[in-house]
This record gives sequence, C-alpha cells and structure tokens, in this order.
Amino acid sequence: MRNLTDADLARLLDQDIFRRISEAADSLHLECYVVGGYVRDLFLERPSNDIDVVVVGSGIEVADALKKTLGGRAHISVFRNFGTAQVKYKGTEVEFIGARKESYSHDSRKPHVEDGTLEDDQNRRDFTINALAICLNADRFGQLIDPFDGLMDMEDGIIRTPLNPDITFSDDPLRMMRCIRFATQLNFFIEDETFEAIERNVERIKIVSGERIVDELNKIMSVRTPSKGLADLQRSGLLPLIIPELSALDIVEKKNGKGHKNNFYHTLEVLDNVARNSNNLWLRWAALFHDIGKTKTKRFDPIVGWTFHNHNFIGARMIPTIFRRMKLPLDGKMKYVQKMVDLHMRPIVIADDVVTDSAVRRLLNDAGDDIDDLMLLCEADITSKNQVRKQHFLENFQTVRTKLKELKEKDYKRLLQPCINGNEIMEMFHLQPCSEVGVLKQYLKEAVLDNKVPNEREPLMNLLLIKAKEMGLA
Repeated sequence: MRNLTDADLARLLDQDIFRRISEAADSLHLECYVVGGYVRDLFLERPSNDIDVVVVGSGIEVADALKKTLGGRAHISVFRNFGTAQVKYKGTEVEFIGARKESYSHDSRKPHVEDGTLEDDQNRRDFTINALAICLNADRFGQLIDPFDGLMDMEDGIIRTPLNPDITFSDDPLRMMRCIRFATQLNFFIEDETFEAIERNVERIKIVSGERIVDELNKIMSVRTPSKGLADLQRSGLLPLIIPELSALDIVEKKNGKGHKNNFYHTLEVLDNVARNSNNLWLRWAALFHDIGKTKTKRFDPIVGWTFHNHNFIGARMIPTIFRRMKLPLDGKMKYVQKMVDLHMRPIVIADDVVTDSAVRRLLNDAGDDIDDLMLLCEADITSKNQVRKQHFLENFQTVRTKLKELKEKDYKRLLQPCINGNEIMEMFHLQPCSEVGVLKQYLKEAVLDNKVPNEREPLMNLLLIKAKEMGLA
C-alpha cells in the first residue's frame, strides 16, 4: 500500500475523464465524488478501469452533461428506475449515481432508497476500505473523505464494516460473501467482530439468489490462493448452506486406531496446486469437486482401514445435481467438470503400477482433448507427505506424459478410432441398429486400444469376421 496525500490524489486524477466529470458537476453546481473500489485500488496499486461516481443530487444529470462534453466518442446508458447512468469512454466505464440512504425489509436484500448526503452514502457502504471518497469538484479536487478509517484498515490488512456488522449483513446477506471474497482477493484478514457477525447471520444467505452467490464464488475461485476463501466460508458456517457436499468432507473418523486424512483440507490443497499452474476456472471447480463422492463411499475395512472405492464415479454422478442447485452452467462446462471428476483417479492408478502402452492409450481415448488438464489435476492431487511415494508417482507421471506425447504426435484420434464403423458393420451383416452392432464396434475398439492389431482394415476385418461368427451373425 502507498501513502497518498490529497495533492498526490489530485495528481493521479489529473486525467481527461476526471477533469471532464469535474467540469460537468460544477456546471450544475452539484457535489461530485469518485468512490469505492477505484479509490481503494489507487492506494493498493491495483489496476481498475471501472469508476463509480456519487453525486449529491442527480447522477443522471451529471452523466448527461459529461456525455455532451465528450461528444460522439462516448456512449451513455440511463437506468431511470435505479437513478443511475453509465458512460463508456475510451475503454473506461463510469457509473453515476445520486447519493442515497437505504433501508431494508427482512425478507429482501433490495433496499428502500431515498436521496441522501455523501455521509448517508458512505454509511451504506459494505466495508470501510470501500467507503472512501475523493472530491472531484474544482475547489476541492483530490480531497479524500475517509470517515471510517478505511486507510488505516488497508494499512493493517483488515476487512471491517463501517457500521454495526449485524445490521450490515442482515440487511444485505450477499455482503457476507463479498467480505470473504475481498479478504481472499486482497489477502486481508476479517476483523473478529465482523467475522462473528457473519457466523451469527449465515442463515440470511438463503434469501440471496444462486446466481449472485456463484458470481462471488467464481471471484474467490479465480484468485491466486482460493483455499483462503473456501476455508473462511467453512469456518463461518456459510459453506454448509452453499455447498453442503463439500463441507461434509471436513471430518476425520477413527476406528480401531485407524484414521483417514481430512478430505476437505486435502481438497483445498489440491485446488491451490491447480491454481498455481492454471487459470482455467472450470479446472479449478473440478479440483474443488474431485473428491466430492468420498462422503458417500467411505467404508471401514478391518484389514486395510478406510476406503473410498468408486468415489470418482459417484462424485461424477453428483455433479449435475450440484450444478443445477447452485445455478452453475449446465452446458459443456458442467460436462467438463464431470469428466475430470470421473477420470481423476485413472492416471494415478496407472502411475502406481507399470505404465503400459495399453493403459495410456485407453486414458487418452477417454480424456481426449482434455488430457493435459486431467494430468495437471492428477499431479495436483499428489499431496502425500511420504516423499518417497510422492516421488514415485511423479516419476511415473512423467513416463505417462512421455507416452501421451508420443501418441499425440502420431495423430491419436486416427490411431484410436477403428477404421471400420457401425454403418459398415450393419451393411456387412445385414443388420438394423441393434445391440449386436454395439458389441462388434466395442470389440474392435478394445482390440485397437490394447494394440492387439494395427488400426488397419485387413487385420480388423479378420477380427470382425471371427467375432461375428462366434455371435452367429456370419
């Protein structure tokens, strides 16, 4: 964080867009301030192109005056029902709103809004670090207004509400998610009283739409170390209400002196491992859900201890239900996550044994174009504290990667798909679409995957005739 005087702020805001806003506000004799995240990020040296401006009076009037001074280079959108306007100019978006005060009913996070002062507007802000304002009027240009010591909180790395946190979170429960999201993004800590208020108000999250919750979750999932946010969601009691299947992994059972690892914190470790190597949001979601089936498949065996057989298969079956409930996309992104969860054990099983060509060919056939993502997920899943075992896996993974590279260089799609298709099989044996055709197709595919014969017509035709004769088709 950098220390900035009012003179420094005036210099930083000495840009065409801010000077134009200043002129527009002064021409209407209205107080005008840049507020919120843009101000915060000036001190934290974070890039920001989205500017929020509060006007003590009509924000729409100032936006309209600004548009007139900018001419055809700017585009304005007016939302009269909300009393807001947006001006887009050279890649920058400026949101204008009139200063207001808000009151809430218990069953809705939509406030009753009245015109207010700058003080009223700062009082309604979610956190002290977002309640700073810088005056844009010419006579006070660059003057900082910081009524809740937001600068001190930034210096200390603290997230805190300006007013009573219980009222803040009860009025708008989404702020609980935003609190944890900001702490995660900025690597700040949530002040004790504020965190305790989240714990007391978690049930209020039920009035927030799934789409808004997912939007905050995606922002948490996109940071460098997403585990921080997920751990705070669990500690606060929000996670059991949002993703109960994930929260349920936070348990360690012992029987006959044998325990298993905490699969929740293992999952967070895997998620961070993936985040260090990929910005793919949906691969991160796959990491978060990769062990989701372990709660349902956990069994105790007196000889081997705790087992989680088929947790990948059960977990994959759970994904559509979770995505539907959470309002996550039900398109190819869900299919991708489901596929990653289903296959995430395959490379590990291969790497725990002799790495055969057949096993690698089958893996590549099933993973297809997502094979590199799958390998990244599986390597991230190796969190064993036994360094010898961990090194064994990583070395074998390298062997798997080498074989995968060789297959891909040889055009694996052509190599792994038999050159005799279902239509040809039906024509040869005078069949309509039926299960026998599927059996014959699968027989040829297994032969190709196991490298029993080259993927060429003559050897495959010989195999096909033999199998068809066994089935009484030839």
